Amino acid sequence: MKVVVGFEKAKPLLTRRGETGVYSVSPALAKRLGEMFGTEDPETAVRQIIGEVRRRGDAALYDYTQKIDGIRLESLEVGREEMSRARRLLEPELASALELAAQRITSFHRAQRDGILSGVGHMGEGTLLRPLEKVGVYAPGGTANYPSTVLMTAIPARVAGVSQVIMVTPPGKDGLVPAATLAAADISGVDRVFSIGGAQAVAALACGTESIPRVDKVCGPGNIFVMLAKKLVYGMVDIDGLQGPSEVLIIADGTAGPEYVAAEMLAQAEHDALASVILVTTSQQLADETTKEVDRQLEDLGRRAITEASLESGSLVVVVEDMAQAIELSNSYAPEHLVLDVEGADNYIEEIKNAGCIFIGERPTVAIGDYVAGPSHALPTGGTARFSSPLNINDFVKYTNLVVVNRANLKELGPAAITIARAEGLEAHARAVEKRLNQD
Repeated sequence: MKVVVGFEKAKPLLTRRGETGVYSVSPALAKRLGEMFGTEDPETAVRQIIGEVRRRGDAALYDYTQKIDGIRLESLEVGREEMSRARRLLEPELASALELAAQRITSFHRAQRDGILSGVGHMGEGTLLRPLEKVGVYAPGGTANYPSTVLMTAIPARVAGVSQVIMVTPPGKDGLVPAATLAAADISGVDRVFSIGGAQAVAALACGTESIPRVDKVCGPGNIFVMLAKKLVYGMVDIDGLQGPSEVLIIADGTAGPEYVAAEMLAQAEHDALASVILVTTSQQLADETTKEVDRQLEDLGRRAITEASLESGSLVVVVEDMAQAIELSNSYAPEHLVLDVEGADNYIEEIKNAGCIFIGERPTVAIGDYVAGPSHALPTGGTARFSSPLNINDFVKYTNLVVVNRANLKELGPAAITIARAEGLEAHARAVEKRLNQD
């Protein structure tokens, strides 16, 4: 891991300047794209996929699943009974854990919903709040399954009052959706599940096909092709964001335990070879001991190759003079996850301006937030925490303005409207108001 001593050296390394949504591919993947799509540019390939799905519907989905994934599907949709059966046959311990997580996610978002509705009530007649009708949830899969992502995206939509939640997820090599993913969909109240993944799945949700309904919004993380597809269909539908590789920034002082800080860094690094793992500390001793502890704990990890790749390319240990410098670096970086493993962490919350989720307490760890804390783990990445928020109830509702015009307020407001209209050269606007004012 790279170690940097000093605020001035660290500042340029932790200041994001890249454009989000710009993706590069390996030479091997570029070659495969060229063979399959006649281009090495992933965005051009995704445009082709979206165009084909728009034109050919289900037929394109079957063809791309065989062409890209090497899987010949017999059916796109997973039946309701199959979802229920997967839940019944799930290992009891895992079923219980998923149900606990679902309860906590539901409770958190119900409280958030009720708070929003309470606030809207105070706005009077000027605002209508309505849930979206149909939402598409993308659950990553293929080589692994992530039932937690199903819970974290589908439950907030359901609590918000979305009428229909549609899930798409890549099938495994056997052509089947993993049981844990289906069980999580059943627990979350997902209405329909389709075993289709990649850019073609996003295109199907955005355009609609013979089998897959067109939705109003597409949510959920995915690989480069999923993100490019979300980027390209935005405007046809809404999206929750362009989630990149996972990231954590840990601020720790001399009171933190190096074994715990190392464990936190490794937990993030095992997500993805592109994950970012950053430690900013006011203690040189902690920095030294943590780097040694990372090496020790790495030895027996099951995902060691991925974790090592992440630590090699995306890790950084920074030693600064004080908490003020540490917090300034964090705000500049705007991390997806921020762990405050420092004495008196509560005292620094107000100073944190940019972060997707902040972890404090005697034993802060991101993994609790990943699975069972309650808030959604779908968080802004790539520095977008400067201006965007975690997935929440507001992602699944829309506001409609309501304007009531009667005799009294027309008399009060009409003359000002007429004046502004004529100042803008819009005579018909002014006359429309005048006619109403002069109406008996």
